[in-house]
Amino acid sequence: MGALQSLPGQPEYIDLAEKTGFSLEQIAVLHKRFKQLSHNEESLRRDHFNEIPDLACNPIRAQIIEAFFDRRNYRQNGEGTVEEIGFEEFLVVMSHFRPPSLHMTEEQRESVRKEKLRFLFNMHDTDNDGTITLEEYRHVVEELLSRSGALGKETAKSIADAAMLEVASISMGHMEPDEFYEGITFEHFLKLLDGFEIESRMNIRFLNMDTTTLCK
Repeated sequence: MGALQSLPGQPEYIDLAEKTGFSLEQIAVLHKRFKQLSHNEESLRRDHFNEIPDLACNPIRAQIIEAFFDRRNYRQNGEGTVEEIGFEEFLVVMSHFRPPSLHMTEEQRESVRKEKLRFLFNMHDTDNDGTITLEEYRHVVEELLSRSGALGKETAKSIADAAMLEVASISMGHMEPDEFYEGITFEHFLKLLDGFEIESRMNIRFLNMDTTTLCK
């Protein structure tokens, strides 16, 4: 998208607003953050993200950073990773952390939920084989529970451990003796997390800006 020197209301911003759900004002703010992080360059590299203090203590810091360079997260049927991204790719990935609009229909909300879960699944499906391991699933559950704020870290970990064991017993209980457990598919992942309130929990603090505020 280039340097996007245009003011809000110009075609570049309007196209991005339609694609991501951000308002024109939010896009302008995020573009300033992008330029700060890239040191006024046209693209971001992984090492730029190492300069973000708020990510330093995040337990899934590596997965969050890698998500920005994963083609699956901004191109349909995308594969592999890239070494650097422009503002459009940055904005598309940031949109996955934005809470859903209060004015969405039930159908739109369900669509957003599925997109967020696909994004979350991709973060843990690091080899892009269409499955995640039981341990990775346990990590997802622990992260979602921890972010609710209602549970302590140890309680969230205990519940996540129990959830992983339950999936293991159900999945492997239906297997033949000579079958090999290949992991959790996205369809199975959707069913397992049915009922989890994920929409408002997928947020990160980014360059002194909380993504929970990026809702219109």
